[in-house]
Amino acid sequence: MSFLSGLGRVKLDGQKGLTKDKPVLVMEAPDTVYIPLVIGAATQFDIHVAQGDHVSVGTKLATRKDMYVPIYSPVSGTVKGFEKRMHVTGRPQNHVVIENDHQNESVKVLDIADGDALTQAEIVDAMKELGLVGLGGSGFPTYIKYGKTDGIHTVIINGVECEPFLTSDHQAMKRDTKALFDGTELMMKAAGVQQAIIAIKEHKPDLFEILKNEAANHQGIEVKEVPDAYPMGWERTLVKQLTKKDYDKLPAEVGVIVNNASTAIALSKGIRNGEGIYRRIVTVSGNGVKNPQNVDCVVGTPFNLVVEAIGGYADASDGIVLNGGPMMGKSVMNDTIVITEYTNGMTCLIREEIEALPCLKCGICTLHCPAHLQPVKIMAAEKGARLEMLEKLDVMRCVECGACSYVCPSKIEVTDFVQKAKRRVNLANIRKNAAAKKK
Repeated sequence: MSFLSGLGRVKLDGQKGLTKDKPVLVMEAPDTVYIPLVIGAATQFDIHVAQGDHVSVGTKLATRKDMYVPIYSPVSGTVKGFEKRMHVTGRPQNHVVIENDHQNESVKVLDIADGDALTQAEIVDAMKELGLVGLGGSGFPTYIKYGKTDGIHTVIINGVECEPFLTSDHQAMKRDTKALFDGTELMMKAAGVQQAIIAIKEHKPDLFEILKNEAANHQGIEVKEVPDAYPMGWERTLVKQLTKKDYDKLPAEVGVIVNNASTAIALSKGIRNGEGIYRRIVTVSGNGVKNPQNVDCVVGTPFNLVVEAIGGYADASDGIVLNGGPMMGKSVMNDTIVITEYTNGMTCLIREEIEALPCLKCGICTLHCPAHLQPVKIMAAEKGARLEMLEKLDVMRCVECGACSYVCPSKIEVTDFVQKAKRRVNLANIRKNAAAKKK
């Protein structure tokens, strides 16, 4: 059981020592890559290549339809076709299949002669053309955050990485420190602000020292440590910690834009070098793998090949693979699912059967919900299929952080019931909207 550390926060056994100080393994691109035509929840794309086409690293493969986000090839080679494969969303999705010729022939996504001369609007346009999305796991298009910057006074770079096991951002910030600060300065210019905060979790003296030393070379960028508590990396919790302000829907309401640290690094590499998001540092950790490690691999690499590159599973007979960390990560149906632009980790665990006890009605889950919800009441309403009560309990505000399950003394998977409740409410809303359109 955890040490509880105040309302809405939980002290977790992070297990980050398994990978934090190991060198990053740079993995060669596989013979075949599978590029998902999915960004966030969007699956509708304009396709720009056909079977048999030759592509280079940086060739535009497709563009999201509802809001402009391009996807680029991470390898050079031949488009073999399009294939429905299981995706991290839990459903089969379309993928572009590319046979890698291992020649690494490349073209620039952007060709900018002088990145320092870019105007505020031009940096936002560059974000858009780069296909820059939230690399902390959201996949949300970055340029959208910079569409309206009136009232913005601070850019926050989120390097907190509060999920257990995950250290990919930690390694990225150490490896690409100059790109982190350069990307932060570009984001400051895009937001029209003079102030930025790079936030990392406390008790990381090696990283803190590196960032503090680099910050001395950059005006207006401050490095701050935040408490080692979960879910400090959640945008709402982080903004509250740093600004002492709450907001309703978006951080912009309190004058802040938040971006992930790896997103800032990717912006720098895109503007300075013309690189799209071809590769990711991915943490592969947990007791289900023999040698937990961070792996630098190309987008479109199947999970099983990444695990194989670090020595394989500890017990292949009965394990669980999660896309992400153990708190918010979702289990995958098979390990041929591929690395996406916004995959930051894979957690592999040996299955353990835990018998849940009856709910004690102790309220600990409510005390430690960072969204100030009542998980135990939501669970009861879901068991009774009480849609109206679920709506009153505002279940859709749940971010599925997993804290309620973690702190439950009865070992009840409370989060599972809340997820089911959200699906129930969402389905009801879809049906309601469909009925309204018929009228």
